[in-house]
Amino acid sequence: MANKSPLKKFILGKSRDPLDPNIFHKVSLMAFFAWIGLGSDGLSSSCYGPAEVMIALGNHPYLALFVAIGTIITIAVISSSYSQIIELFPHGGGGYQVSSKLLSPTIGMISGSALIIDYVLTITVSIASGGDALFSFLPIDWHAYKLPFVLGIVSILTLMNMRGAKESIAPLVPIFLVFIFTHAFVILFGIVTHFFQINAVVTRTTIELNNSFTTLGTMGTFLLIMRAYSMGAGTFTGIEAVSNGVPILKEPRVKTAKTTMKYMAFSLGITVAGLMLNFLLFNVSMVPGKTINASLLESVTAGWSPGVSYTFIIVTLLSEAALLFVAAQTGFLDGPRVLANMAHDKWVPTRFSLLSDRLVTRNGILLMGGAAFVLMLATHASVTFLVVLYSINVFIGFCLSQTGMVKHWIQVRHEEKKWLKKLLINSVGLVMSFFILCFVVYIKFHEGGWITILITGAVVSLFGYIKHQYNKTAKLTKQVNAVLENLNQLNPTPVAPEKQAEYNKNGRTAILFVNGFSGIGIHSLLSIFRLFGETFTNFVFVQVGMIDAGVFRSIEDIDDLKQKSMGELEKYKNFIRGYGYYAEGFYYTGLDIEEEIMKAIPDITAKFPRSVFFGGQLVFPKDTFTSRLLHNYTVFSLQRKLYNIGYEFVILPIKMRLDQAQKA
Repeated sequence: MANKSPLKKFILGKSRDPLDPNIFHKVSLMAFFAWIGLGSDGLSSSCYGPAEVMIALGNHPYLALFVAIGTIITIAVISSSYSQIIELFPHGGGGYQVSSKLLSPTIGMISGSALIIDYVLTITVSIASGGDALFSFLPIDWHAYKLPFVLGIVSILTLMNMRGAKESIAPLVPIFLVFIFTHAFVILFGIVTHFFQINAVVTRTTIELNNSFTTLGTMGTFLLIMRAYSMGAGTFTGIEAVSNGVPILKEPRVKTAKTTMKYMAFSLGITVAGLMLNFLLFNVSMVPGKTINASLLESVTAGWSPGVSYTFIIVTLLSEAALLFVAAQTGFLDGPRVLANMAHDKWVPTRFSLLSDRLVTRNGILLMGGAAFVLMLATHASVTFLVVLYSINVFIGFCLSQTGMVKHWIQVRHEEKKWLKKLLINSVGLVMSFFILCFVVYIKFHEGGWITILITGAVVSLFGYIKHQYNKTAKLTKQVNAVLENLNQLNPTPVAPEKQAEYNKNGRTAILFVNGFSGIGIHSLLSIFRLFGETFTNFVFVQVGMIDAGVFRSIEDIDDLKQKSMGELEKYKNFIRGYGYYAEGFYYTGLDIEEEIMKAIPDITAKFPRSVFFGGQLVFPKDTFTSRLLHNYTVFSLQRKLYNIGYEFVILPIKMRLDQAQKA
């Protein structure tokens, strides 16, 4: 790894070795830490979700009991359905992979686009809400500093995630635990001290239901409950996060993911339903200038000594505010993961699948943090406006992934013994998700929700354009790869081993950088013969196996990359040996092509001192900003670096003709 400056090492940490046999143990999360990093999004919604429900019910607060029951059922169904997704897709990817593999790549792209936007909003809403909550404790004169403060939090969390998932979560553990303990105590204390009033709550609920039937009608009552249920839909965001984040979990990952999902579902269901039940037990209502949770805390601690009561209330409310910052972690952990999966499928630039020396998808983290920063500036951290944009997209993802799973269980019904049970779970999840999506869109559309749909449409169009550009390049390179079809005609009768050229240290050596056995490599090799004739007696092929997010899933995947790359180098060696030349291959594995090559140069040149370096470069019909953004121009950077240390580097242009590509 390249040496870091002391400041960079202090901020981001020491470089990590992806080839370390214990590396996955070091960077992966056990279920407890995953619960904190991925489950805090849902738990933080208890700070505002139940309040939205009570506001929506208005003069019919006791109908909240039905909403609480519906919320528990929904959490159970959606978490169960996503546990099935985890089993079917053990390498992660969540809704994006489900939609791509089981429906179509384009539908998968739509699901991925919706998730990315939702994760950006998760970061923005969580941090903005946390800022509001914290500044509510401060003098009004200080509120002018709220925007710089929340922007600073976005920046800090971005840097923390650049260090790694575990490192970004560990400092937040105390906040999460304080929230869990204080809220668990409030819920249990309220239920135990008012246990005998539960029957009264049930009776009041029955009376209120009958009154609602009389005043609103059956349909009106149903729609009121459903509206309140939908307004609390932010509670369900984050449930999909575990299925997206499977690759960052400890082995056995499926078991760890399902355990994390259980922690998340249980804590979320108990917290939300427990708070709503306590609102009814203590007859808490909305008070101007206070959150409903603050009013509940005052009621719960009313009989305590003033000092203890005040301290407990402050600690609990501060934990709620701080947990909102922790909730932003879901966006930072899963957003880059979705981007990496989409980069592998060429919907976004492939650089989003690259790993930093801390083994995180740095470009994805920077994009998520940067987008949240810009959105925070554009909205002036207005939670009222941001909440309107929030939660629509997550239910688009829910609906698409559930549809894919329903289709899958129907298709495998003859092979899967428990297909009917699994189909039922995903079918119920689909109906619930679709119902919530329709209500959320209907309720939020005219309030500004249309902006979310517009942004999602724009992102889908952008990703479609990027894919189109990559497809054009694939057609252009098809003509280059056509040379492989005629390789047997190019290669003469193989030379017998005893007649093959031997290593000659003083012989002129052509060192060619390759990336797999491809038309580009063969074209480059033939160009060397065309330009230099019989100048070279040795041919050396150098390849770096890139460990990106798609490969960095297990030691076995890294070994597979090595074996495949070594096999491709062997093809080059056999090809050139057929012409009677000495051939050798060097293979390296790493995170950065240039860095690995520069480290290897001394060893290669020590063995082959009379060397000239070569690299092939595709020349596009038009050099545009898009082509420079989407494609690799590593050879130009390598050429500069090798020139600076005194080595010759020849770039071999491979011109692609548009007319041939259009025929392909």
